[in-house]
Amino acid sequence: MKKLFISSDHAGFNLKEEIKKKFKKKYFFIDLGADNPKTSVNYPDYAHKLCKKVSKNSKNFGILVCGSGMGMSMAANRHKKIRAAVCYSVKNTKLSRLHNNANIITLGSRLIKKNTAFKCIEVFIKTKFEGGRHKKRVKKI
Repeated sequence: MKKLFISSDHAGFNLKEEIKKKFKKKYFFIDLGADNPKTSVNYPDYAHKLCKKVSKNSKNFGILVCGSGMGMSMAANRHKKIRAAVCYSVKNTKLSRLHNNANIITLGSRLIKKNTAFKCIEVFIKTKFEGGRHKKRVKKI
């Protein structure tokens, strides 16, 4: 069973819980918070916590959820060895893995439908990095 790190702020809490419920038989989740949707928290704290875990092993993947996906992505991409992609469609999710070797998917709970988020997660995890001409570009990041 593949291990996934997952984290959210208060705005992404409900979608985070839905993701865990949907995929509980397929993936083992290590939930790094937030713990409820009612207490306002600072999304960078949760992004940083997850990035520290993901960056320890190149096989690790993470899922970050906030209201738009943007804040989590910005905070995550400040870390070495992290390539966080804001995903909102199956196509852009697939490209984030094929061409950019993204290792964290960020989702905007206020901007994406639950079933689309589920499809994006499946594609993110199953898609392999294409390498080739993209490898030298990713290296420049």
